[in-house]
Amino acid sequence: MSNINSAQAEAPRASWVPMIGLFLAQILMSYNVSALPVSLGGMVDTFGVPPTDVSTAIVTYGLVVAALVMVGAKIGQRVGWVIVFRIVVALFAVSAVLMIVAQSVGFVILAQALAGASAAIIVPSLVALIAENYRGDQQATAIGSLGSARAVAGVSAFLIGGTLATLVGWRQVFIVVLILAVAVFILSFKLRSAPGNSAVKIDLVAAVLIGLGIVSLTLGVNNLNNWGLLVARPDAPFEILGLSPAPVLILVGLVLVQLFFLWTRRRTRAGKTPLVSLSVFKSSRERAAVYAMFIVVALEAALNFTIPLYIQIVQGRTPFDTSLAMLPFNLTVFFTAMLVVRFYRRFSPRTIGMFSFSLTTIALIWLAFVVTNNWETLPTILGLFVFGVGQGALVTLVFNVLVTASPKELAGDVGSVRGTTQNLASAVGTAVAGALLVGILSLNIASSLIDHPELSPQLVSQVDLDRTNFVSNPQLKDMLEQTDATPAEVDAAVAVNEEARLRALKLGLLILSGISVIAIVPASRLPKFKPGEIPESVATGGSPDPNTDRVAA
Repeated sequence: MSNINSAQAEAPRASWVPMIGLFLAQILMSYNVSALPVSLGGMVDTFGVPPTDVSTAIVTYGLVVAALVMVGAKIGQRVGWVIVFRIVVALFAVSAVLMIVAQSVGFVILAQALAGASAAIIVPSLVALIAENYRGDQQATAIGSLGSARAVAGVSAFLIGGTLATLVGWRQVFIVVLILAVAVFILSFKLRSAPGNSAVKIDLVAAVLIGLGIVSLTLGVNNLNNWGLLVARPDAPFEILGLSPAPVLILVGLVLVQLFFLWTRRRTRAGKTPLVSLSVFKSSRERAAVYAMFIVVALEAALNFTIPLYIQIVQGRTPFDTSLAMLPFNLTVFFTAMLVVRFYRRFSPRTIGMFSFSLTTIALIWLAFVVTNNWETLPTILGLFVFGVGQGALVTLVFNVLVTASPKELAGDVGSVRGTTQNLASAVGTAVAGALLVGILSLNIASSLIDHPELSPQLVSQVDLDRTNFVSNPQLKDMLEQTDATPAEVDAAVAVNEEARLRALKLGLLILSGISVIAIVPASRLPKFKPGEIPESVATGGSPDPNTDRVAA
């Protein structure tokens, strides 16, 4: 250990200027994703579509990243990380321009698909370029900063984006994305990297299997509500013996992912280069870190979709109100992500992980009981604060466990696994939140109609109350004005709407808390060792060598 520390102390320290570009690249991607919920209300008004249609853009971004990130890692290794990094940052700028000039929600979805394809290479490049540009303690600090960068982006998106969307318009929110992309492109000329390796082969079979698997999984989950949980609904594009295509797509996706792992193992045994090295999560510790990362990012995405939905659509308030309501959460995530590394010397990843998931569980249960239609109440702010502490600690922790457990030559693979996990989780979390809340809302309204006989079946059919989505009271009243509803029926319909929305929120939060408590199980499989005791051989799944230590982030 002393020899390693002395070697690190003697190593010349590199300039932090290149890291500024990588830090801003992480902010670029995270800001783009966080800006979409802030702009939710503005897009709904501009394009005249339901909020779930706008959430499709969020899902599309995460889906494309998750489907292509493993291929992106190999492209970076083959072409050269710096060259391909500059190209995709420029493409990200193009996606920002598309957002600014979008004429329909289709433009928004296209722009986010392009941004996702760009991020599929940016994500693994961050880890690989850090490995190329920094050593020792500097490398550890640089890796840790990526977690805090996501939190910085969340805070800035809700503050800057919320202010712009309220005072100017939602399109101006994405001018910030364009500025960030230009800044990252300029700073990329400070990066150094080894030239590309033309000997690197891209396993096209594995790329197709994992890509189609992730697309199938995400489309299935995202359309459970529209196409039907089991029996096909009228909105389903097709049906299979009366079954909804949504669960079928989920099943197909799971099969394709399993085929990807079987194919990759077979290719590895044959001595050929796999699309991603499975040794990244060969041991139970790395698998636990991947599971924990998936769950915490999915929970974060679900909460980031739920809060703007209720504030902007249900309450009909401004994006700036959304930013104020989310500020305690995002600030807490930011500071926790930076400060949690101070506890790595005193507590093991397993202890921190289990404690953090306990916090997120308690926070979600608390929110389910205290939340009302006013997110700024003190009990609600307290719940968001506690959830932010747990979430901020977990995102930084599990990323560090993955990175520090793998040798440098697997940096690109670690980055691709991280990108696939985080973006698939973000897409699934957003899709599940939308499907879950709308599904619960539909059931609540259906049961409430029984308790309000003054709402005639004729009126229900006129406003299509049995096929619901989230609407504000003024929007509902506008719809009822187009019918022959009496004042008493209007008041009853508004009351049903208010009660059903709040019950949907509370039950949705309780279900999320159940997912959070289940996550304590994979967290209990995180490593017991503390930083400074992480062996180089962890990625191989072998037993730790007590005589070989490594300083981690």
